[in-house]
Amino acid sequence: MGTIATPESVILGKESARGSARPRLDSIDLLRGVVMVIMALDHVRDYFSHSLYTDPPVDPTDLSRTTMALFLTRWVTHFCAPTFVFLAGTGAFLAGTRGKSKSELSWFLLTRGLWLVFLDLSLFRWEWTFNLDYFHEFGGVIWVIGWSMAILSALVFLPTSAVAVFGIGLIAYHNLLDGKTAAEVGLPEWLWMILHSPGQFTVLPSFQLGSFTIPEIQFITAYSLLPWLGVLTAGYSFGAMFLLDAETRRKQLLGLGLALTALFIVVRFTNGYGDSRPWSPQNDLPFTVLSFLNCQKYPPSVLYVLMTLGPAIAALALFEREWGAIGRFFVVFGRVPLFYYMLHIPLIHGLMVAVDYARYGFSPYSAEGPWSLTRDHLPPDYGVDLATVYGIWVGVVLLLFPLCWWFAEIKRRRRGGWLSYL
Repeated sequence: MGTIATPESVILGKESARGSARPRLDSIDLLRGVVMVIMALDHVRDYFSHSLYTDPPVDPTDLSRTTMALFLTRWVTHFCAPTFVFLAGTGAFLAGTRGKSKSELSWFLLTRGLWLVFLDLSLFRWEWTFNLDYFHEFGGVIWVIGWSMAILSALVFLPTSAVAVFGIGLIAYHNLLDGKTAAEVGLPEWLWMILHSPGQFTVLPSFQLGSFTIPEIQFITAYSLLPWLGVLTAGYSFGAMFLLDAETRRKQLLGLGLALTALFIVVRFTNGYGDSRPWSPQNDLPFTVLSFLNCQKYPPSVLYVLMTLGPAIAALALFEREWGAIGRFFVVFGRVPLFYYMLHIPLIHGLMVAVDYARYGFSPYSAEGPWSLTRDHLPPDYGVDLATVYGIWVGVVLLLFPLCWWFAEIKRRRRGGWLSYL
């Protein structure tokens, strides 16, 4: 794994001995595949977990109500979004080493970024909700990746070191803006919600059109642009490490990953800068550890990013060796991440609807999403226990594998063109 062209062949545009296309990096695909599979666990929990339908619902990170198993089920999925966004930036850098000029790379990032924004606001929104109520929109992880790619399309003309400073700076210092209002930073409230402070705002107020009343259009910003742009642009500059020879790269990846993890532990221990949720001693040591790990995701704090990307980068060093059948299984998902994302949401949602009809003869999810569902008048036994959530998750992943393998083979045989947008 980890076969890569030399820096000289990249710079001079020479062809690989295996053909004109530079080979993919299995270590990156393996890591991306692992986090994509773990991501499905979180989304199965979002729909199926009984803990979400109690009164009030149980927040898995609420240490006063959660269990160790529920907390860790949620916590392990924290690695997904940062790693996914970070590697999207790394993939953008590597795309520029496969024969694209700066202008071509910029155009690709701009068009693919806007395509991702469109997909998240149209197809993916429908997949989450099974309704066409586009008067209530929300910006998710694909939305923020899309806008970050569009911005990166301008930044690629800068030296890679400058992009690194920009990205790391956003990650390290955006927490200085915590608690600031839109008025204090001199921005419209809607723009401030998009950039830093997640919330809901009105895009277009209700108005009369002849005899029809057009409802107001609402938008919810789940993923704030500034910190996630920092993660993606840092990932772009990180791609330069894959121009090193394999042995040097492995050492540097492991060293960087361990250093970031150690930095998280030290800064988190001080309970100073870097997260709005200070940790505190709990009734026992295990829950004290959970408090230590309970960092803020919305928006992602610098400590949240360090906690997740440190181990992820160290894992890249370990993934550069051969992992056999297990490795190849996860690599398949890592090679078609958008295709996998496109399939797994309606599959999970559809399974929830099917289970509901089998149990109750109706489903509240037939035209609702997991965050918009009104939990009034639900059956008292609605949802399933955590063990069943894990079983459904394994089934979802196994069902998706043949389709992802098929599409990965298509992409392997037919590089470029419209397939590069999937």
